[in-house]
Amino acid sequence: MEEIDLDLVSVKWVSSISHEKDLGRALTELRRDLRSQLGAPADLVMLFLTPHYEEEYERVPDAVAGLLSPALFIGCTGTGIVGAGREVEDRASVSIIAASLPEVEVTPFYVEEEDLPNLDAGPEYWHEAIGIAPDPTPHFLLFVDPTGSVPFDTRPLLMGLDFAYPASAKVGGLASVLRENCLFMGDRLLSGGCAGIALQGAIQVDPVVAQGCRPVGQPMTITGCDGYLLTGLDDRPAVEVLVELYHSMLEQDQELLQRSLHLGVATTGLKTEYKAGDFLIRNVLQLDHEKSTIAIGDHLERGQTVQFHLRDPDAAHDELSLLLREYRDTVTTDPAGALLFTCTGRGRHLFGQASHDTGLLQSILGEVPVAGMFCGGEIGPVGDSTYLHGYTSSFAIIRPKD
Repeated sequence: MEEIDLDLVSVKWVSSISHEKDLGRALTELRRDLRSQLGAPADLVMLFLTPHYEEEYERVPDAVAGLLSPALFIGCTGTGIVGAGREVEDRASVSIIAASLPEVEVTPFYVEEEDLPNLDAGPEYWHEAIGIAPDPTPHFLLFVDPTGSVPFDTRPLLMGLDFAYPASAKVGGLASVLRENCLFMGDRLLSGGCAGIALQGAIQVDPVVAQGCRPVGQPMTITGCDGYLLTGLDDRPAVEVLVELYHSMLEQDQELLQRSLHLGVATTGLKTEYKAGDFLIRNVLQLDHEKSTIAIGDHLERGQTVQFHLRDPDAAHDELSLLLREYRDTVTTDPAGALLFTCTGRGRHLFGQASHDTGLLQSILGEVPVAGMFCGGEIGPVGDSTYLHGYTSSFAIIRPKD
């Protein structure tokens, strides 16, 4: 059991994790840590648990209310979880991150697909549907179950939130249990849809989104495409451009290209130089030499600037390190807590070691309490828009408002 806490003037966050296989004993252990570390009633508790407790899901809301007594409780299931700065992928675990939040309004909401306004509707319709006023600026933490009885497509929700709350941070993830996902909110057990919280007041939520790739070749302009199919780059056949790139590479990168090739789509206007965070990374799904097409995991448009990318552990490490150092050097108040929504394809699978991303966060930003989960899709911004990602670590770093 590890506990990490950071006491700031205005807010306090603590995180803890338990590996007790019995849910009641796990929550009792977490309660002890919460009481000793927080020193005040919890205004918010976020809980993450693995599928080892599946038969006890229905007990969770009452057990949390009885043992932890938070003013607001929200939670989600994941194949792996994060707590007290550790990433746990292979054993029964429950983690919490709890906060005392004076001068902060915390509002829960839950929406299913049928609750969402048409994308042509005005922002006031989204404010009403979500139940959150646009002022003071809210920041959103989103917990999504896409696998309910009615499948939930996250993308319209993100587009609507960006439209209705353009200055707000939106960070979160998709529950990742293969058999049965679960969302928890207050005394409710939820299946499907999005459970979220909005934070308003003396608090800032800063997204840091690491997509784990490095660019290869040069930025190019899409001159031919049809939906998800890329056909032309800089007035040349796209397949021809990719084959030429392959033959210009070292053998190590040639091997990587065959199993870990991605396309970055620039989210900014034309630039003379692009850097980490300028591209939205999308999967390269299929290469068809006969039809001279490259299938991409997103809709493409002529005129977009794109660049091929490769994903490997070194690139993922270097990118996250750079983004966190840039963040550290620009903020004026110290982080009080953090949420991590990371892909099931990162962690040990990518880095060959546990707790890489949380360890890097704490080595750069200090002993920040952090919790979260391994996701089936990660939510966070690239440029001015919020997207659903894969193979990504999406941090919500929380600090007092400037």
